[in-house]
Amino acid sequence: MLLGVKARSGIAQAAALVTLLTAFSAILGFFRDVVIAGVFGAGAELDAYLVAQGLMNLVLALVAGAMAKATVPVLAAQNATDDGSNKSAHTLSVVLTVTLLVLGLGSLIMALAASSVVTVLAPGFKGAQAELAASLTRIVLIATVLISGTNLLAAAAEAHRRFFWSAIQGIPFNLIMIVAAVVFGPRYGVYALAVGFVVGSAARLLCQLPPVRALGLRLRASFDIKDPGFRSIARLIPPLLLGSALGNVNTMVDRAVGSIVGEGTISALSYAWRVISLGETLLVASLLTALYPAFGAAAGSRDLGEMRRLVGRGLATVATVLMPVSGFMIVCAVPLIALLFEHGSFTPADTQRTATAMLWYAPALLALGWREMVVRASYALGDSRRPVLVFVFAVSINVVGDFTLGLTFGIAGLAASTSLSVLFAAVANTWLLGRRHGAVDVRALPVMVGRTAVAAATGTVAGALAYRLLDPVVGTGVGSELLLLSTVGLTLSGVFVGVLYALRAPERRLLTEAIDVVARRRR
Repeated sequence: MLLGVKARSGIAQAAALVTLLTAFSAILGFFRDVVIAGVFGAGAELDAYLVAQGLMNLVLALVAGAMAKATVPVLAAQNATDDGSNKSAHTLSVVLTVTLLVLGLGSLIMALAASSVVTVLAPGFKGAQAELAASLTRIVLIATVLISGTNLLAAAAEAHRRFFWSAIQGIPFNLIMIVAAVVFGPRYGVYALAVGFVVGSAARLLCQLPPVRALGLRLRASFDIKDPGFRSIARLIPPLLLGSALGNVNTMVDRAVGSIVGEGTISALSYAWRVISLGETLLVASLLTALYPAFGAAAGSRDLGEMRRLVGRGLATVATVLMPVSGFMIVCAVPLIALLFEHGSFTPADTQRTATAMLWYAPALLALGWREMVVRASYALGDSRRPVLVFVFAVSINVVGDFTLGLTFGIAGLAASTSLSVLFAAVANTWLLGRRHGAVDVRALPVMVGRTAVAAATGTVAGALAYRLLDPVVGTGVGSELLLLSTVGLTLSGVFVGVLYALRAPERRLLTEAIDVVARRRR
């Protein structure tokens, strides 16, 4: 193996550090959503804010997401062969200059056309709600340049194996959003959220300056588009650009149909997806942050065996952790949403709508984490075209589902369409990664997934029985909801782990090894 034990230990420790920081930020983000739910509920005003934020993301996706994903492996490769010429700093300067210029112009155009775009992308909005969405769009578009700068500087730090500041950036952002909602929300309405979003995005950008300074990266405006590093990044951009844009188009179609389905639909879908994405954020995104440079290093050294090991390990972790979590969300959808959000302006009717969305989103949790793992491995191998082609088909599945299942079954149909599209993307990308690159052992995956699925299904059935026995007798209130959720969770996870041990599944060792990594890190 070209990557030694020391490198693997570094990856594990980086993953542990990023996981802890990301966990705290994600929990704080959930508290932010709970506060927003209490202040604004799940109605027309919040729907307008979410559409405005979606329009900003549509502009941002055109360049920033693709640039950041393409930058990490290129800068990591430059750092691995650094001869003292500081090539990575010059490449980063060019990428920043070009990206910020393009996004600045794109944001200006979108701001001028905000009213027309809202009419097209939220056809269910009428009168004051449409005007509100357009006004909020013009405000949040200011954050586009700030977020793109943040993503690129964070990518540069991660390419140098510096993860702390990129993992911590969500903390000041969430704190600012909480203050905006609590202090200014009652007086200024959702405009407080829009302004808070811009101020919080500026705080995230400031968090990326310490690692840039510590690394001694001298960044200057440059339009040297002939730079070899920039050209390497540019070659990855077109398919990644399409993929990033399609992801946000997917969301925009969901919200466009949601605006027709009824008031509060967009908010309910958003809250439910936040719950679903918590597991992916805590357990997969943080792991990927540490693994992505390792993918790039293994690909750069042509160590296909190490790449297979990294991908296999990552997928086993994703399946072992996210399958039982998905089962828990299916069983406990209503009490979980009630505990998290049913406060202040968030009504029981809002809880039912959001729980319905989460129930049908739950199958996407495993697929979401799985897809991200194999797609990042493909990017590291220089293959961005095939994942994007798969994504085009996945988006098509979601769009067709929105206009069929969504309009027929409402929130349940919209959420189910998203789950089907993500499941398709996960399976197709895995097959392509194995067939085209040999970077995943496709023959071993069904056995691993089968073992884990049997354990998760058994645990879910046990959790459902515990829920059915306790629900009629525990009563209502926060204490009762906590008792119900904790009992179901302990029952489900206990049976899940027990079945893994009964099957002598290798995946049973993952938790023990993760605890060992954290313990070594503390020592």
